[in-house]
Amino acid sequence: MAKIIMYCTEVCPYCVRAEQLLQRKGFTEIEKIRIDLQPEMQEIMIQKTGRRTVPQIYINGEHVGGYDDMAALDRAGKLDAMLNNNQ
Repeated sequence: MAKIIMYCTEVCPYCVRAEQLLQRKGFTEIEKIRIDLQPEMQEIMIQKTGRRTVPQIYINGEHVGGYDDMAALDRAGKLDAMLNNNQ
């Protein structure tokens, strides 16, 4: 099973959509780093990704970006391979 980490907030609609997409793919184990509850993690997220918006998603340690980036990977047929490539 792929290791998925998602920087998110509770009220972010894109975070919800990202989680729903992953759940449709059969992935329910998502490590969520809530930057609204842990503000210090927002600075870490920005340093790691260069982005200020959530969600920021990692699959098996690889930064895939936000929801739009992940959805584009799905449309291109590349997301399934990432999710099923156990490292």
